[in-house]
Amino acid sequence: MFTGIIEEVGRVVAARKRPELATFEIECHRVLDGASVGGSIAVNGVCITVLAAEEGRFRFDAVPETLARSNLRLLEIGDSVNLERPLAVQSRFDGHIVQGHVDGLAEIAAVDMDGESLRYELETSPNIARYLVEKGFVALDGASLTITHCNGVRFGVALIPHTIANVVMGAKGPGYKVNVEVDVVAKYVEKLVGDPGTREFEK
Repeated sequence: MFTGIIEEVGRVVAARKRPELATFEIECHRVLDGASVGGSIAVNGVCITVLAAEEGRFRFDAVPETLARSNLRLLEIGDSVNLERPLAVQSRFDGHIVQGHVDGLAEIAAVDMDGESLRYELETSPNIARYLVEKGFVALDGASLTITHCNGVRFGVALIPHTIANVVMGAKGPGYKVNVEVDVVAKYVEKLVGDPGTREFEK
């Protein structure tokens, strides 16, 4: 489990992409502290399994399901990625519950300055938008953010200066596709109240 508090921005140094499997190597430093083969790291909000870890980099694979749902399929050598280690038992819980299970993508539609902060307008699919609520949580490329407004398939977030400087999205503009993970609690509530689209359990 993760909290959506990005610890480090890493860099893609190798990318071998095939339809059946993609392999990436990420250059980084901080998240390698305590990392081991078989352990987990969130890469742009995607929980991956570390296959190899050495000084200054780690390697992981991404299967077709992961590639289809996330922006990992778009990564090229030199691209930056958000990184976070799993939550340790003794850690403070500063963000929100992030599983590292990406639901899909949203595209940045507009970016505007608001004092020293940035306001982002994003567009996503109806299947994701249904779980977004004003002042609720959303993980974008693994970063825990508060939703400022929702309007159909569009929603907004605001980045403070610290976040702008420490996440990939802070340097991105319209057209960039971010990974989206919605609040898992919203999905459980929908299932339990028997939304018409999720009533398989009643059959």
